[in-house]
Amino acid sequence: MSIADLWDRLTGTQQDPPWWLVVLAALIALAAVLHGPTWRVARNVVTIAHEGGHALIALVTGRKLDGIKLHSDTSGVTVSRGKPHGPGMVFTAMAGYLTPPLLGLLFAVLLEGGRITLMLWFSLALLGAMLVMIRNAYGVLSIVATGAIIVGVSWLGGATVQAGFAYLAAFFLLFAAARPVAELQRMRARHMAPSSDADQLAHLTGVPGLAWVGLFGLVAVGALLTGGLLLAPDSVSLPDLPDAPGVSRG
Repeated sequence: MSIADLWDRLTGTQQDPPWWLVVLAALIALAAVLHGPTWRVARNVVTIAHEGGHALIALVTGRKLDGIKLHSDTSGVTVSRGKPHGPGMVFTAMAGYLTPPLLGLLFAVLLEGGRITLMLWFSLALLGAMLVMIRNAYGVLSIVATGAIIVGVSWLGGATVQAGFAYLAAFFLLFAAARPVAELQRMRARHMAPSSDADQLAHLTGVPGLAWVGLFGLVAVGALLTGGLLLAPDSVSLPDLPDAPGVSRG
């Protein structure tokens, strides 16, 4: 495959998947979020997005990124250096819970425009950039395993498989974004998360932590509603039913 062919494949548009595949992807994504055992595994994807958001904004705001660690309990930590206060620190702390829903919304925009291949390869690029900053073995395993799945789908899967996987990923991020926010507030109410992102933001800005939790929740819900509208099939066509005996259509 030449570079020109590769570029055309990356930037070209693909046909919209059938409506039933979109609905199936949405149902599977929702089930993954609601089913406890499945969520405990799938939540790693949300953690990758969460910590990646911290890391990206830390770099954008001029902070020095020391590294990222992902843990088997689906928690994570991103360490950056710079001023312990000010806009850079505030935006870095904000980014974690905002990234999964906004990334899901970005995926929805790409898929609504038929950019299925671009969405998959963009995901790989993000994982590759994040892998460089991972500082523990489980984190490397999580990134490599996630990337391997996307590579397998991109290179070995047919158009239907690629579309189904892409829509599943977008729906999952949109549905999943709100659950960590609810878990965060539940832990805060039990005084189990004194150094959470919301409490760090409260310390940095003087705005109560509950207000930050509310902001995270509003963004998650807003992204879900907007992304859901973008991903919804334009039309639903049911197969024709056979005529009953003795009935004709004129």
